[in-house]
Amino acid sequence: MGRIIITENSIGFTMRDEILKIEPYGENRIRVRASRNTTLSDERWTVLPPKESNCTVTGDSERAELKTGDLSVEITKIWNDYRLVFRKHRVEILNTKKEGDVQSRHRHTEGNHYCIRATFESRENEHFYGLGQEQQDHFARKGCAYDLVHYNTKTAIPFIYSSLGYGFLWNSPGTGRCEFSNNRTLWQSDSAYQMDYIVIGGDTPAEVIYRYCELTGFAPHFPYWASGFWQSKLRYESQEDLLSVAREYKNRNIPISAIVIDYFHWTEQGNWEFEPTLWPSPKEMCSELKEMGIEPIVSFWPTINPASRNYSHMNEENMLVRTENGQYGIFDFYGLQTYIDPSNPRTRKYVWEQIKRTYYSYGIRNFWLDQAEPDVFPQQFDNFRFYMGNGAQTALLYPYYYAKLFYEALTSEGEEDIALLIRSAYPGSQKFGALAWSGDIPSTFESLRQSVVSGLSMAMCGIPWWNSDIGGFHGGDIESDYFRELIVRWFQFGVFSPVMRLHGSRLRPATQKDRHPGVKERSGGDNEIWSFGERNYLILKSLIELRQRLRPYIMDNMQAASEKGVPLMRPMFFEFPEDEECYKLDDQYMFGGDIIFAPILNQGQTERSVYLPEGRWIRVGDMKAYGKGYISCHAEIDEFIAFVRDGTEVLKSF
Repeated sequence: MGRIIITENSIGFTMRDEILKIEPYGENRIRVRASRNTTLSDERWTVLPPKESNCTVTGDSERAELKTGDLSVEITKIWNDYRLVFRKHRVEILNTKKEGDVQSRHRHTEGNHYCIRATFESRENEHFYGLGQEQQDHFARKGCAYDLVHYNTKTAIPFIYSSLGYGFLWNSPGTGRCEFSNNRTLWQSDSAYQMDYIVIGGDTPAEVIYRYCELTGFAPHFPYWASGFWQSKLRYESQEDLLSVAREYKNRNIPISAIVIDYFHWTEQGNWEFEPTLWPSPKEMCSELKEMGIEPIVSFWPTINPASRNYSHMNEENMLVRTENGQYGIFDFYGLQTYIDPSNPRTRKYVWEQIKRTYYSYGIRNFWLDQAEPDVFPQQFDNFRFYMGNGAQTALLYPYYYAKLFYEALTSEGEEDIALLIRSAYPGSQKFGALAWSGDIPSTFESLRQSVVSGLSMAMCGIPWWNSDIGGFHGGDIESDYFRELIVRWFQFGVFSPVMRLHGSRLRPATQKDRHPGVKERSGGDNEIWSFGERNYLILKSLIELRQRLRPYIMDNMQAASEKGVPLMRPMFFEFPEDEECYKLDDQYMFGGDIIFAPILNQGQTERSVYLPEGRWIRVGDMKAYGKGYISCHAEIDEFIAFVRDGTEVLKSF
């Protein structure tokens, strides 16, 4: 029949085949755990310890309630089961949905792990936002279903914000799925010891995100160097190729803050060092770059194979990702590779020792953490063995510990201005300086539209440092009219992104000769701003100069992200939560608190509608003032659509 157990600061429920515990996890946060095992695990994964909070628990053997701040949960015993109802300010916001019996929630997989499902009633007028990023068009997640798994172009962050004023964190780092249909909301872990989720109350999106970041961590101080323009391509094949581009930017008096040394500059995957023939003097290279005010960023891959001098030691000491069945190879790229296992503290220590001896000793202080999912084939995560456990229960943690490796090592060396470009993330990655990007997306207007959705969705997951490859990653023909239009529209979006980084594998023109015949991984086509035609060059140069003028404004807003979790790139409803129209907008957004940006996202487009919320807004360009409502805006290829609050300091930047 089940039994409710009340303590001073928790509610328990025990019944055949399941135990459950409800407790506060700081003010306005409630944690729920349930398991078919005889005990509950205290594992928090990436969630920080809770702050002390006041709560009240009342009730009896049939019904009980726990209240913390404005958030409460009531448990009611229903025959041989229970029902949970969450309320905020005594208004119902979330309640469980009964689907079968307890066996429906817990299906045995192996050992003491189960496939676990939690279902909740669907509400007609509720909107959901968050869940990380992938290449799709739906910013509002209602009516959609998603796999909880990382892969190249997809980052699964199991956190959602509800328009009813709460956040929901599914605290389970294994693979799974979720759906937000008209008849239910479902969260599922493919294999887990227990069900574990945290509900967060707040009266505004800003309150919810702040309380979520209190659980998972705030982004550190954003480095000033990272707020400018980054130059990158796939790839600069040599030290001289890289330096010649950096010098050309300086000779043309174009502001540039960073330049990226992409993959296969090394001798072997798993040897984290420069190949000496093409990169003969990296220390002198870094010194020259820094004298020009350019931060060198180096790509790190966590792949390793038996040809690496580090493989034997790391393999014998169990510092690598292993398989439950079969051989070491889980990624085929110039031979079978496996991955380092950053969840192992000994791996983190050993890998940093190698990096400190090479890259760090040359003056490199910031890194591009590629292959962060990790990118494995086939994606059968239950075949992988990590230090933290089997992949079915822990696979989503990889990018978290990957960023932790570098961030904690760099801070231990006394470094402070750290930004780690990384291809995936997980709740808490932000506190390790993780700068997520959207992965290897195609060079299409469709990808540009989806990148806006990705950036806003990551913002609603507590990841304020985000960017995309300007121009998309692959398939871009720099001599085509299509791409030359795309690169300008994407550059405009890049100006109003948290980080402005040009990157991509451009198609090689037939006339392009090999710079270094026989090199293992050839460069693509040119990807500097003078590579896309003279007219585009002048447009792109002016956009970089605008970004330069916006840097003080960007830094002020990034400080707010570090202190309060408020993202620089934020949905309209984040700033105007009382305006119902703002919840419908997925192709315009706030850039900080004073700029509305409405990107052009379709080929050949020069007109679009823009919604202006309450206030007096100045259109950049004509400097005319507008009030609340929808207006039609025109923007030729050398124009963009942005509005600034009247009377604000940032208006002078335009």
